[in-house]
Amino acid sequence: MFLNNTLQSSWFSSADLQAALQTNRRPEKPMNSTKRHIQIFRTSVLALLVACMVAVQPTRSAARLAADAIAGTVSSAHGAEAGVWVIAETHDFQTRFAKIVVTDKAGRYLIPELPTATYSVWVRGYGLADSPRVDATPGHALDLTALIAPDAGVAAKAYPAAYWYAMMKIPEEAQVATLPGGRNGYLMWMKNMGCVGCHQLGNLATRTIPRSLGPFESSEAVWLRRVQSGQAGSQMINIVQGALKGIPIHYLADWTDRVAAGELPAIAPARPSGIERNVVATVWDWSDGKAYVHDLSGTDRRHPTVNGYGLLYGAPELSTDNFPILDPLHNVATTFKASVRDMNTPTTHDDPVLSASPYWGEERIWDSRAVAHNPMLDRSGRVWYTARIRAADNPPLCKRPSSHPSAQIFPIDASDRQLAVYDPKSGNYTFVDTCFSTHHLQFAEDASDTLWTSGGREVVGWLDTRKFDSTGDAAASQGWAPLVIDTNGNGKLDPWVEPGQPVNPLLDQRLAVSLYAIMPNPADGSVWGSVAFRYPGAIVRFDPRTRLSEIYNVAAPGFGVRGADIDRNGVVWVSLASGHLGEFDRRKCKAPLSGPGATGDHCPEGWTFHRLPGPGFVNVPQMSVESSYYTWVDQHDTLGLGANVPIATGNLFDGVHAFVNGKFVTLRIPYPLGFYAKGLDGRIDDAAAGWKGRGIWITSGDRTPWHKEGGKGTKPMVVHFQVRPSPLAD
Repeated sequence: MFLNNTLQSSWFSSADLQAALQTNRRPEKPMNSTKRHIQIFRTSVLALLVACMVAVQPTRSAARLAADAIAGTVSSAHGAEAGVWVIAETHDFQTRFAKIVVTDKAGRYLIPELPTATYSVWVRGYGLADSPRVDATPGHALDLTALIAPDAGVAAKAYPAAYWYAMMKIPEEAQVATLPGGRNGYLMWMKNMGCVGCHQLGNLATRTIPRSLGPFESSEAVWLRRVQSGQAGSQMINIVQGALKGIPIHYLADWTDRVAAGELPAIAPARPSGIERNVVATVWDWSDGKAYVHDLSGTDRRHPTVNGYGLLYGAPELSTDNFPILDPLHNVATTFKASVRDMNTPTTHDDPVLSASPYWGEERIWDSRAVAHNPMLDRSGRVWYTARIRAADNPPLCKRPSSHPSAQIFPIDASDRQLAVYDPKSGNYTFVDTCFSTHHLQFAEDASDTLWTSGGREVVGWLDTRKFDSTGDAAASQGWAPLVIDTNGNGKLDPWVEPGQPVNPLLDQRLAVSLYAIMPNPADGSVWGSVAFRYPGAIVRFDPRTRLSEIYNVAAPGFGVRGADIDRNGVVWVSLASGHLGEFDRRKCKAPLSGPGATGDHCPEGWTFHRLPGPGFVNVPQMSVESSYYTWVDQHDTLGLGANVPIATGNLFDGVHAFVNGKFVTLRIPYPLGFYAKGLDGRIDDAAAGWKGRGIWITSGDRTPWHKEGGKGTKPMVVHFQVRPSPLAD
C-alpha cells in the first residue's frame, strides 16, 4: 500500500529516490536491536522503491505524459535544481517558436501544448551555465542535467540587464544641479524617458564596446562616437550632449571600462519562486531583422474574448510600412503593406545616418511613411492604427476660420500622425484624416464607441467611430479640445489665460501639456492621460461633458511619468523613472479639485508608490534601477492573476512585473536575453479552457532587435505569458 500510494501521489524520478536512499544512510553508531530492525526495514523499502521506479519509470512517464508535452527532472551535481528555466525551441515552422517553463521545488518541469516538431531543449538559470541542448519530441519524458557555473562571471551572463546597469555610477547632485530636477532629472533621461525608453542598457550589447567602432584614444571618445550611430544618432546625441550637457559620457565610459576589466554585478538575482514558477511563456519571431515593432493588439480591450485564437497585429513605427501579423495557432508570421493617402507624405528613409552604425554601417535601415505607433482592435475585429496618411500641414477644416466646432474653440495648424483602420476580412486599409495628432489610442465604453487618442499639439482628440462607420465622414466624426483647468471654479469652460501668463481668478487657464498615454475611465466616463518628457511629470483628467481638465503632478519621491493605464475603479497606475509603480486615486484628494489652488500640486495624498524589483545604482542604492516604459492594467483578468492587476513593463528584466496583492510577480523571458517589453494586450481565447484559454501578449519593442542575444539578424518577438495553477499543470 505504501508503494502504491507513493507512485500515485506524485511524480518521482529514480534520482529522487536514490537521493532519499542516500539520505536514509546515517553514520554507523551503536543502536539497539529494535532500532536496527526499523532501519533495515526502512532501507529495504526505499531500495524496493528505487528498483520499482527504475523499472516502471519509462512506462509510467509515458502513461502520465500528454502527447503534446515534454517533461522530466532537472538536476545538477548539487541535486535537484528548483526555479530554473527549461527552454524548448524549434525552427520547424515558418517562424521560430519556443516555449519556456520553470522547474518546481523538486526540479521537475512540464512543457505543455507543444505543436508537433523536433525541439532543442536545455536549461538556463541563475547560478548555472547553459546546459547542452538535447533534441526531443512531445510525448516523451526527458531528464536534464544542469551545469553549475564554474565561476561568477559565467553565472552573471544570465542576469537581467538591471544587475549590470546598476553598476553604473551616478553623478553627485552638485554636478547636475543645473539640470531640471537635478540628479532625479538626470536619471529620468538615463532611464525610461531617454536611453531606456528605446532599448535596454545593461545587456551584453550595451555593456561592451563593438569592435567594429574601431580604435579610439579613450573610452569617452568611443562613447561620444557610439551615441551618434545610425538613423537614431541625432536623437541620442541630443539627449546626451544637449539635455544632459554631455555628463553621461564619463559615466558610460567608466562603466564599460570596469565591465571590460572583469568587474561583476554586486548582487545576484533570486530565482523565480511562488507564482513565478507557474509561468508558461511562448515566443515567436515576426517582422524582420532591420525592423522593430512598437505595439501589438489581438482583441478589443473592452471585450477580451473578441478574436479568440486569432491573429495579432503589430505597429512598426519608424522602421517599415510592412505591418507584421502573427498567426499563433499555425505559427506563421506575415505582413501587409500599409499605404499613405498623399504621395508627399515624408519617409523616415530621409532621416540621415549621423555616423556609421557598428551593425549596419551607412545603410538607412528605416523606411516608413505611415510611422504606425499603436494598433487597437474594435468589437468587430478591425484594427485601428495611429498612422500617418499625409504630410503634417492641416487642411482648412482644422484652422481658423473653420466652421468645425472644435476648430472654432482651438484651431490646429498641423497633425503629425492621423488614423487608419484595417479590415482583415476584406483587406481594406481606410484612411481617417484627423486635425489632431495621434500617438496612443483607446476605445471608450460608450454608445459611440469613441476612440480617444493622445498625440501632442496640447489637445486631446477623439473619433465617433459609429458615426464614421455610418457616414464615412471623418470631419464630422472627430473632435478635439485643449486642456483647460477650471481656475475660477464655476464648473464650466470659460475664456482662459494662455500658458505662461499670470493667473486671472475670473478666467480659466490652459495647460501647455500634451498627453502621452490615453485612458478612458470605465468608472465615470472621464478620460485620463499621462504627461511625459518633463520633470517631474503629471497625469491629467479630462471631462468630455464639461471639456474641463484637472492636472496632478507626481509627488515625491516619484518622478518621470511615462506610460500609464487605469483600472475599473478609476485608479491610475503609471511607470515612473524613480523606480516605482505609481498609483493615483483621485478619491483620496482633500483639497478642492478646481479653483485657483488646483494647479497640480494640490493632491499629494492621492499618490502611493510601490518600489519596482531590482537593485539600486551603486551610489543610489535606495532607488530601483528598473526603468519601466509602460504600465497596462489587466481590467478583465485575462492573465488569471485577478481583475485590475497593474502590469509594468520590466524593461531591464526581460519581462514584466505584475503587482498582485501588494507584491510584484516577475514574468521573465530568459531566452533570448534582451527582451524589451512595450505593447501589452490581454485576451481570453476560451473562457471554458481555464488557464490555457487566457493570457497576455507582448511585443519586443526596442528599436535595436540586434542588441538581443543572437545579435545581427535577430527579429522582433511576440510573447504569450500564461499562468497555470502549478508548475506541473498540463
